[in-house]
Amino acid sequence: MDVSLTLWVLTIVGLSALIAVDFFIGRKPHDVSIKEAGIWTVVWIVLAALFGLGLLIWGGGQAGGEFFAGFITEKSLSVDNLFVFVLIMAKFAVPSQYQQRVLLVGVLIALVLRAIFIAAGAAILASFSWVFYLFGAFLIWTAWKLIQEARTDEEDEEYEENKLLKAAERRFGVADRYHGTKLWIEQNGKRVMTPMLVVMLAIGTTDVLFALDSIPAIFGLTQDPYIVFTANAFALMGLRQLYFLIGGLLKKLVHLSYGLSIILGFIGVKLVLHALHESGVHVPEISIPVSLGVICAVLIVTTITSLRASRKQAEAEAAAGRGEDPVKNNIDV
Repeated sequence: MDVSLTLWVLTIVGLSALIAVDFFIGRKPHDVSIKEAGIWTVVWIVLAALFGLGLLIWGGGQAGGEFFAGFITEKSLSVDNLFVFVLIMAKFAVPSQYQQRVLLVGVLIALVLRAIFIAAGAAILASFSWVFYLFGAFLIWTAWKLIQEARTDEEDEEYEENKLLKAAERRFGVADRYHGTKLWIEQNGKRVMTPMLVVMLAIGTTDVLFALDSIPAIFGLTQDPYIVFTANAFALMGLRQLYFLIGGLLKKLVHLSYGLSIILGFIGVKLVLHALHESGVHVPEISIPVSLGVICAVLIVTTITSLRASRKQAEAEAAAGRGEDPVKNNIDV
């Protein structure tokens, strides 16, 4: 797409306005209900769909298809982030009424950092086409790593702070308790961070680690920086509400890692094929409609098999609790 500077500015202003509305509505600390989270999740998805339809009408089928493929991919990868967000909230013992504020600011930090990643990625790809090989190989390796981690059946029970966060804590110091939504306080004559600021930074910087695979993944679907940025923005901005909506269901998505590994591996292969094609090798390229179909199919199958496996596991545990034989009761464990 030929995106003018004016359109870029209008898009950023529009997204900023949406974020401001979201912040204004949730400015008062409170426990987010399932109803509130559900309504806002639908709102963000509808806004993303309308934006995609706008691209489809004014940018053509290619642009619209790339946006929807990118948005769905980023949204599905962002669900994996929620597992870590739950651990972070537990690690810092964030009061429930402050969690929505933490996520809002944390996601904003992540969005700014991702914008920098996207700009750098677009510049590199424009200058060095061989980087597609690196992105493709990295995604295939990441897919294999996800499968290996899923097969170990080990769950991370505690969040470990990254080096950047630890350095900030040593440099500025951290208060011993939360002080409402304040980020800085005076303590013993010294200005120190509150746990609220620390956990916001934890959310934002941790998301950057997830961007290391999600950014190459979306560049495997489109090389248009405008589409990459907007797909990331819409996927991230609804993440806060999604956290409260499906937080209790995360443990039931037992096959999510397998589904994400298939998607990342598929996009990795797509990138390698594209790189070979750009190098003059006659190989088939995977179209956007095929990519969109594969991504959606994998997510649907993964969700269905996850819920079935979780239900059978729950039935087996219930039968064991009653002293029944799960095999005798035809419960697959």
